[in-house]
Amino acid sequence: MFSALSVEEILSYVTNNLWECVLAVLLLVILIYELYFLLRYLRAGAQVTPLNEAAELPGVSVIVCARNEEENLQDYLHNLLTQDYPQYEVIVVDDGSEDQTRMILEQYARQSTKLYHTFVPQGARVISSKKLALTIGIKAAHYDYILLTDADCRPESNTWIREMMGGFVDANTEVVLGFSPYFEHDTLLSRLISYDTLWSGLLYMGMARTGHPYMGVGRNLAYRRGTFFAHNGFQGLLSERSGDDDLFVNKVATKKNTSVVCSRGSLTWSSPKKTWREWMQQKRRHLSVSPLYRASSKLRIGIEPLMRGLLYGLLIVCTACGSWCTYAALGVWLLRYLVQWIILSVATWRFGLKHFGIEMIVYDLVLPIITLYILITKKLRRVPIYW
Repeated sequence: MFSALSVEEILSYVTNNLWECVLAVLLLVILIYELYFLLRYLRAGAQVTPLNEAAELPGVSVIVCARNEEENLQDYLHNLLTQDYPQYEVIVVDDGSEDQTRMILEQYARQSTKLYHTFVPQGARVISSKKLALTIGIKAAHYDYILLTDADCRPESNTWIREMMGGFVDANTEVVLGFSPYFEHDTLLSRLISYDTLWSGLLYMGMARTGHPYMGVGRNLAYRRGTFFAHNGFQGLLSERSGDDDLFVNKVATKKNTSVVCSRGSLTWSSPKKTWREWMQQKRRHLSVSPLYRASSKLRIGIEPLMRGLLYGLLIVCTACGSWCTYAALGVWLLRYLVQWIILSVATWRFGLKHFGIEMIVYDLVLPIITLYILITKKLRRVPIYW
């Protein structure tokens, strides 16, 4: 029991040091939330999926949209056509290529009976030709299971289809989310892209595993053909140039019909952008549709960057004031960083990525600023978003 004097002393201290008490409460709230976020969502995303295989392996249609992809098709199409899976086809949709894409496809089609290719009709007047290309490919598919990837993607192994199809072991599953990192190079941009991709990948996989799916990436994504048509395909999303993957998943994915497959053999790798300008354009394209996510999705993925920014702001304020709160803020930041570093280190080891060290501090601070800048400039001026 507190005596009357001790209560008065506490009230007196709080009154005389109100700002310090407010900072302490804010730091405690941030610490609790950040640890909850990291341990619940990010750690769930870093878990490796055990290989599940049904007694009967259904047929699969692998669909690839290609625009001026002659080099990538020469490099990676062979990996799609030599998968260790009993019954599948590869459908490549040529979306108005002006290079030798069609010639490359005709050469491969003569060598493999698994390959089919078609094209987007010339003069098609649509905002997103990729959504049209995907729709054409899905309509042409012979099987009910659709597995998507891009022309510049290379499966990690010849068991990619087999492992991704393991996500459909549950009869209620309609959507399977996979992970697709980028090839890594020893440049600042490549490392930043790799970190950004790993963070977002762990987040959407972790959210899905905890019952809150909100997006997927078209470089490694599967769903049922019937699900696509039951939801009228991309209807309602055609006014946006982007969103053929994340908006569609946000539209159809639920706690009960979505699973995650993330193992070394289920990965697909693709080449990162080579210039900052190209990467920023890619970021703009991805972020251009995020305001269209469900409100619950935006809330869950939006709170953490705000909390992180608040933590950095409090660290600066406390350091400037020079009080005991400086040590408290530094302690919260160090604990958060340590937990995040452990989770990401485990993920990089499991997925065969290069380890992130002290550089992670810079990425952790810079990426939310870049995201905020893109979102603000999007509102201030109209930025063209391309296929």
